[in-house]
Amino acid sequence: MDNLKTVTPIDDFNWDAYEKGDTVTGKSHEEMEKAYDSTLNKITDREVVDGTVIAMNKREVVVNIGYKSDGIIPLNEFRYNPELQVGDTVEVYVENQEDKKGQLVLSHRKARAARSWDRINSALEHEEVIKGFVKCRTKGGMIVDVFGIEAFLPGSQIDVKPIRDYDVFVGKTMEFKVVKINQEFKNVVVSHKALIEAELEQQKKEIISKLEKGQVLEGTVKNITTYGVFIDLGGVDGLIHITDLSWGRVSDPKEVVELDQKLNVVILDFDNEKRRIALGLKQLSPHPWDALAADLKVGDHVRGKVVVMADYGAFVEVAPGVEGLIHVSEMSWSQHLRSAQDFMKVGDEVEAVVLTLDREERKMSLGLKQLKTDPWETIETKYPVGSKHTAKVRNFTNFGVFVEIEEGVDGLIHISDLSWTKKVKHPSEFTQIGADIDVQVLEIDKENRRLSLGHKQLEENPWDVFETIFNVGTVHEGTIVEMLDRGAVVALPYGVEGFATPKHLVKEDGTQAQLDEKLLFKVIEFNKDTKRIIVSHSRIFEDASRHEERAESKKAPKKASSSQRREEAPAIQNQAASTTLGDIDALAALKEQLEAGKK
Repeated sequence: MDNLKTVTPIDDFNWDAYEKGDTVTGKSHEEMEKAYDSTLNKITDREVVDGTVIAMNKREVVVNIGYKSDGIIPLNEFRYNPELQVGDTVEVYVENQEDKKGQLVLSHRKARAARSWDRINSALEHEEVIKGFVKCRTKGGMIVDVFGIEAFLPGSQIDVKPIRDYDVFVGKTMEFKVVKINQEFKNVVVSHKALIEAELEQQKKEIISKLEKGQVLEGTVKNITTYGVFIDLGGVDGLIHITDLSWGRVSDPKEVVELDQKLNVVILDFDNEKRRIALGLKQLSPHPWDALAADLKVGDHVRGKVVVMADYGAFVEVAPGVEGLIHVSEMSWSQHLRSAQDFMKVGDEVEAVVLTLDREERKMSLGLKQLKTDPWETIETKYPVGSKHTAKVRNFTNFGVFVEIEEGVDGLIHISDLSWTKKVKHPSEFTQIGADIDVQVLEIDKENRRLSLGHKQLEENPWDVFETIFNVGTVHEGTIVEMLDRGAVVALPYGVEGFATPKHLVKEDGTQAQLDEKLLFKVIEFNKDTKRIIVSHSRIFEDASRHEERAESKKAPKKASSSQRREEAPAIQNQAASTTLGDIDALAALKEQLEAGKK
């Protein structure tokens, strides 16, 4: 009992209130409520206030705004800010001070939206760096949530280097700068690239200030074009031209490098402001000409691949980066200059002979025809004068036909050596390009590498026989086949043509002979060397008239003998009347030969 402590009861303790559960003493309940309310923040609905994050989990954030209860906000309203933590101050919009459960209803998204437009404009004005959440892709770029406003991020403003995959940015929170606002349509454009460029600009100045020709730097392949490769040197771009990628020929830069590849490059040149930087890759390896076999010399045979074709020749790569030119004139012994494409194409493997070799100038010329023997070295043996061959017609001129007997052996058939009988005005009347024609070698011009050839010489000269048939004074039936200003061409028997001047085309009734008219003609001139026959129709009746006049002038009425009548009669006869039996046989053979030739 000694250990018990005596407790004195409170004099004014209200036992009745205690029994009812009311522990308030002294002051009335209303007074206590009034005192409690005075400690709370005064808030109204639809107001934006600042609050403090006091708790958060995977789904919700609990925010205290100094009110009698706390508000709960879904965590996804803060997804633009993944670094949110307890103790942070956030802005909230009071939707309702008390719902059915007595809970304070807050919204962070509406609070941001309420102040977003002012903040966006302020960010543009003061060039602030703001955070935004990349919501999704859209045509030409991305949609970004900034202060609750959907802003547009163009694809070109995502990064300083081209972006090939936009999807990797979706769902990320990034820093941006506001670059454009359309006040009328409430459109906002942001840029992430602008932030990077500011940093890179400083790096770029430092890099450029240290650049020197011949300096070797490491870079990354940033972009590949048809004309070269852009290299990122760490904030500064340089270009490797396609010709500086490799000592060999490059048709596509992708054959040598690939995107994002890291490689060493050498600085070849740059402008005064160092904005254009020319880089080289091949210069870091020895020149292939320096590795060319020391014993290679003129006359040696080499093999290689055709890498470039031109009309004037072909470039052959005989070793990586070492090329030789085969000029079209060195592709064939033929003197017909053709296109190099007639002989080879890109990709062909060829063997050639080294014609010239200049190691200092790094030039080499090659020959293809030298692999074959020059046909003109043995021309007299292979194609002696008088030998007969078959050639191919290559070209025409007004004076003859150029033919090729074999590759490199050309000849000319003069127009006068095409036919014994036919007057050829142009070679196209006699043959055609690409056709075969039989020829006989008449003359060899070894110096000019040209043969004189004949076609008519393959047949006997019919003018030896014609001389006995169309002698002066004989009369033959002929047809006018062509009318000219100076006369007419007359077709005579056996395919022979004669010529009559206008005065010899006058008929007995005084009219002029016409085209296609068939008449009798007297030979008044025959020249075997020039193959010319001059005929006359008017001479037939003119000679007959003179004979009659002489007969009437004779005083003696004596009857003329039969021999005299034969002398005075005009020499009208056909071809058979003035020929011998031997001539008839020769003409028969000639006729068969001419008919065969026409066929």
